[in-house]
Amino acid sequence: MGTLKGKTAVVTGSTSGIGLAYARAFAGAGANVVINGMGVPADIERERSGIETDFKVKAAYSSADMTKPAEIAEMVALGEKTFGSVDILVNNAGIQFVSPIEEFPIEKWDAIIAINLSSAFHAIRAAVPGMKKRGWGRIINTASAHSLVASPFKSAYVSAKHGIAGLTKTVALELATFKITCNCISPGYVWTPLVEHQIPETMKARNMTKEQVIRDVLLDAQPTKEFVTSEQVAALALFLCSDDAAQITGSNYSIDGGWTAE
Repeated sequence: MGTLKGKTAVVTGSTSGIGLAYARAFAGAGANVVINGMGVPADIERERSGIETDFKVKAAYSSADMTKPAEIAEMVALGEKTFGSVDILVNNAGIQFVSPIEEFPIEKWDAIIAINLSSAFHAIRAAVPGMKKRGWGRIINTASAHSLVASPFKSAYVSAKHGIAGLTKTVALELATFKITCNCISPGYVWTPLVEHQIPETMKARNMTKEQVIRDVLLDAQPTKEFVTSEQVAALALFLCSDDAAQITGSNYSIDGGWTAE
């Protein structure tokens, strides 16, 4: 507690799942947070106010659309205006679509590249000037085991996540002398709405039952045969924001039950 007191974290895609776990972990360490994402307004407000109540910090909400660069810049500006700084940026927003490449809808490709990759560029571009001015910053990009390996029927997602890994390295090198680190976290299958929602698509693409998809597709990739938890991913992010991690930059941290070890 208190290790991030006085800091502000902006977390995209944080109204549920891994993103919400990030936001709550940072708040638990004393940071004010800006959450962002889609959902029912009442549900979003419950999560936002819950962060304030549970951790005695301030939480703001940005409805920025991750396909619109101007709104992404406004989200960063909201954090700076409301709390005085944006010290931690977590690019976590993501969507998924599963389809054979010859049938992959062009609009789905464009949306996944925009939300899963380009939005991170736009947010980093907006946040870096303030971080440089203050001489401290932490940028964390949620990648995926799919930043390192591929799976069939996920051409856009795998392409975007490989791109995130490359963007992370480039930003880390550019900011290496400014006390700003940039790393990515590559989870395996985490039980989140994103994973749950792709099960019907995978059932259709592979002609499988739900149970077969979970056992033979999702957890087949993970030698531990267990889902990663959002809280485990958030704990790694919290460490990367600590002073102990000041010399960790440009790294890609796998947290995937051994998936990419094979």
